[in-house]
Amino acid sequence: MKLAEYKAVQKIAKDTIGYIKAEIRPGMLLKEVRLLCEDKMRELGADSFWYWDIGAFVFAGDETTVSVSGREYSTSDRVIAADDIVTIDLSPQVGDTWGDYARTIIIQDGAVPQSDDQIKNIEWRAGLEMEKKLHNKMTEIVSREMTFEELYYRMNDYIREEGYINLDFMGNLGHSIVRKKEDRIYIEKGNYVKIGDVSFFTFEPHISVSGSKYGYKRENIYYFDNDVLREL
Repeated sequence: MKLAEYKAVQKIAKDTIGYIKAEIRPGMLLKEVRLLCEDKMRELGADSFWYWDIGAFVFAGDETTVSVSGREYSTSDRVIAADDIVTIDLSPQVGDTWGDYARTIIIQDGAVPQSDDQIKNIEWRAGLEMEKKLHNKMTEIVSREMTFEELYYRMNDYIREEGYINLDFMGNLGHSIVRKKEDRIYIEKGNYVKIGDVSFFTFEPHISVSGSKYGYKRENIYYFDNDVLREL
């Protein structure tokens, strides 16, 4: 697979998240946020959206705990509040090359804080920090010889040890990046494929604290450069 092409498509998603952080504001409908994101990805070169033709999955407030297939997703009529939590999951495509990138962002006093340590809501700040810890832990333990199932068990154990729960509707933590949706394989129980046998994979834990109204998601694409794991 052509690494440069995948990096270019993933950069579309990353740049779009940067763009929407500057544009999002109180009073905006989630449908407006989705439209802005999808228009920006097209402007940056995306010609389609690989996941059920939806470029941006957008959730806010207590919707951030919702985990749903793209087949069933519809953007709600919710309005962004002055203090809010928003998850945006992007799936740009150029030709048959995919990007896949998600972030949970915080709106505080009407704007996105410049850094997570400026977030006043302790629960929200802790959730975002936990997502970073999960990605760091995954990169520490993963190897080319590890199976997707082993990564599934080890990371779900870590999520529980840290006092969080996995919200994913299928229980998985990511998937391979391929050319056709039906060819994806997942970080899930029963998948004995070695992680090094795929070219790229996502890690996208969707987590919450039991009983909380709020969820968190952080998604990157990773690949092995020889035996070194790198973020796309």
